[in-house]
Amino acid sequence: MSLLTGRLVVVTGSRQWPVLSGCWKHAHTATAPSPSKQSRDQPVEPVIPIFRYAPRHCDRIALRDRHGDYTYRGVFLSSRQLAAEISSLLGGRRNERVAFLCPNDASYLIAQWACWMSGQIAVPMCHGHPPPLLEHYASDCGAGLVITTQELSPSLDKVASRAGSRLLVLDDALRVLAMKPPAPLSRLAQLDEDPGAAREEVLEAGQEPEFYSDAAAMIVYTAGTTGMPKGVVLTHSNIQAQVMSLIQAWEWTHKDIVLHALPLHHVHGVVNVLTCPLVVGARCVMLPRFESSQVWSQLLAINMLASERVNMFMAVPTMYAKLIEEYDKIFAKNARMQEYIKSVCSQKIRLMVSGSSPLPAPVFEKWAIITGHRLLERYGLTETGMVLSNPLRGERQPGFVGVPLPGVEVQVVHPRPGPAPQVLVRGGSGGSSVQCADHPSGELQVKGPGVFRGYWNKPQATKEQFTADGWFKTGDTAQYSNGAYKILGRTNVDIIKTGGYSVSALEVETHLLGHPDIRECAVVGLPDITWGQKVAAVVVAEEGREVILSKLREWSKARMAPYCVPTVLKVVDKLPKNTMGKVNKKDLVKQLFPEIPAP
Repeated sequence: MSLLTGRLVVVTGSRQWPVLSGCWKHAHTATAPSPSKQSRDQPVEPVIPIFRYAPRHCDRIALRDRHGDYTYRGVFLSSRQLAAEISSLLGGRRNERVAFLCPNDASYLIAQWACWMSGQIAVPMCHGHPPPLLEHYASDCGAGLVITTQELSPSLDKVASRAGSRLLVLDDALRVLAMKPPAPLSRLAQLDEDPGAAREEVLEAGQEPEFYSDAAAMIVYTAGTTGMPKGVVLTHSNIQAQVMSLIQAWEWTHKDIVLHALPLHHVHGVVNVLTCPLVVGARCVMLPRFESSQVWSQLLAINMLASERVNMFMAVPTMYAKLIEEYDKIFAKNARMQEYIKSVCSQKIRLMVSGSSPLPAPVFEKWAIITGHRLLERYGLTETGMVLSNPLRGERQPGFVGVPLPGVEVQVVHPRPGPAPQVLVRGGSGGSSVQCADHPSGELQVKGPGVFRGYWNKPQATKEQFTADGWFKTGDTAQYSNGAYKILGRTNVDIIKTGGYSVSALEVETHLLGHPDIRECAVVGLPDITWGQKVAAVVVAEEGREVILSKLREWSKARMAPYCVPTVLKVVDKLPKNTMGKVNKKDLVKQLFPEIPAP
């Protein structure tokens, strides 16, 4: 079977020239030094890079985007062709960093797999980020190559030049070649029902198996709440551990079809929603961006065959809030449509997940009323992958993030004089036990094969993030009660110390979101000479409503402890958020309270 060649363009500075894809194999004679890694136990099972699962599912649909459907075989072959070009451009070297900026479509997946097939480290970037931030990513990781598509190339030309990186611009040829070829309807139906019906075919690509056992796979940049974003180095072994843990916990199968509306520069979108289905032979339906109307159309399978409907959806809390807004605008007065929506969602969709930021209780409760789904909230970090999850089956408590996922160990600790903190709770997927009940909460720490290798070129920052015995310090304050864990917030910004009390900003936010006149809010601590810190609420009012501090305080006193009641109120038109729907509270304080001195 011959592989058609696509036209690629390589740009270095202002020079451009076409490159024709020819060879599939290149000798790899040079290996770049790998990043320093935190020592920990090696996984027992062999490490299989994600693209090597594709031959098991050849003719099945791997991905659907705005252009059409793509088979596992098609994505594999297009990725292999691009991998040959990458190897050629990098002179056969491996472990080079390849930054790539692609739309939310098949071109992203082809670029990612091509990086791994050629033995490189993939560095995903976000088209919502400004050029200086993109330049930081490319420069910080020392990207030898930057890949993008024609539609996004204008934003990367100067970025690559300033970072000293070569720029490779893809046209649509490789993506089109990966699309599903015409096939009899009966054949496609057979593949949907029986994964073993896919034709066995030898599809080979990539490095020797031993290479992937210890090689870095991705550098994912953190949100950068303190200083410039740091590059989190995830190995192929880390990604495999994270994916297998979620497949087991959430019972992924080849029959699943997941709706993807998340950014693709974060582990939520890359690992949880894109990689998990591709390992088991499931399908990912990828939207170019989140739009409430498009998501509702997919969830309700409007103008779709029954076999095409999605049965899984994962999003951030802001997305669920936007979907609720859309629902209220369109269906609030249509009782029959409300009944239909609840029936379809509760019967046809098996799992809906929320993560990346705390899920407000009002959103949890309203979504349950609308769809019949009590959202499965989970907790994870870029550095660790997913750590805690509410059960697939069983009670899901609003405000709680469940128990440790398979293969993950956690402990909650409280500082004390001496070399080691006091362990309050320790647990794993088999259960948790209280070691000391002296304190209600403490810092959450994590161990497991999914925990990252380290920060790129930052050995000191890596060392500081781990304890002497190998626990990763999350910086999040957690509480264990009623058999589950609850995240109270970031220790440095979400725990407000006022008058000797520790106040969880997230809990105050949950209460305030229950106020009928408040649409969104963020709670922060401001310095106070008397109380240490005072509780300040930044709110977005519902349309046509007014929020006044005196009335808000009166309302709050009936619902929360006196020391939790906000003493400062700032009403704004909107809360500034990053692409994952998170509010950077340190930046928020700088913007809205400029009189507050920087820490």
